Amino acid sequence: MLFNSIDFAIFLPIVFILYWFVTNKNLKLQNFLIVAASYLFYGWWDWRFLSLILFSTIIDFTVGQKLRKEENQLKRKVLLWTSILVNLGFLGFFKYYNFFL
Repeated sequence: MLFNSIDFAIFLPIVFILYWFVTNKNLKLQNFLIVAASYLFYGWWDWRFLSLILFSTIIDFTVGQKLRKEENQLKRKVLLWTSILVNLGFLGFFKYYNFFL
């Protein structure tokens, strides 16, 4: 789904209306809707990459939960850099893999 497509022109108002009017300012429901709509939007382009974004989401969510509980600054930095390096690793692999072949 491209931003300048008819599909997106239909998708965006539906998500917008659901977010602001149907979820009734329930933050957890709004967050769930945004995540589900993001996966739908991303999967519309190529569903095979949904496992990649799901894995990235799980890593980042887990790191975020551990950062909330961790007080040791060194461990917090290690967690943060783990998340950053995993995401940059994905970006680097998919952007430059064919270049180095």
